[in-house]
Amino acid sequence: MTSTNDRVVPPAARRRRRPTKTGVVLSEELIVETALRLLKEHGADALTVRRLGLALGADPSALYRYFRDTDDLLLAIADELIGRTLRAWHPTGEWRADLRELGLRVHAGSLAHPQAAVLSSYRVTGRAHEIQAVETILGVLRGAGFPDPEAVRIYHAFVDQALAFAALDAASLALPPATREAEAVVWRATYARLPADSHPNIAATARHLVHDMRRSAYPTALDLLLGAAAAQLAEITADGSAAEPAPNGPGPSH
Repeated sequence: MTSTNDRVVPPAARRRRRPTKTGVVLSEELIVETALRLLKEHGADALTVRRLGLALGADPSALYRYFRDTDDLLLAIADELIGRTLRAWHPTGEWRADLRELGLRVHAGSLAHPQAAVLSSYRVTGRAHEIQAVETILGVLRGAGFPDPEAVRIYHAFVDQALAFAALDAASLALPPATREAEAVVWRATYARLPADSHPNIAATARHLVHDMRRSAYPTALDLLLGAAAAQLAEITADGSAAEPAPNGPGPSH
């Protein structure tokens, strides 16, 4: 898509008066869902107005009623992935367990749509679902008793860690299967065979490397982050320097 800022119409005026050739009525939600499917099936090259129009059975120019350009659509895709994570997450009120579950869901959601995650995980959307996520995570941290500066610092680390691992693991998953397998073979064929006299540390841990390097390190990294945050909270509480815990903000809608 090329930029067409003047063509985007208000949401209330976007609905088509008649179905497309395939019998569907266009909407922002349908376009995003179709874009996610095309990305998953065909990769980043699928995100063009021509291919989207073809998949929707609509004139490609009709898409400009909903999105200014491909980047605008990409932000909507990123926000939809966040929304899916929030809708599937059910907080319990225990801050550490809740953030762990949320982080794992962010990661899993990205791996379910690796091509979309690679393209969008580093973007700031400023859209409804992202705003809801920021509000919710800060509410969890403030409600746990973290002072506001620490709540923001931990929020920042938590989100960036989740998205960084999501992008890393999604990029790996988006590789052709043969390429992924060839990289896994390197650990068995190269590292596992290095001699102890020249590489004693690799030789001593080779079997663990072969096993562990095929998995994502995100759960371990997440536990380390939350463990450090919990230790910091314990220090704050012991020092009596924390303000009264703020009430949790509204959780995600279900």
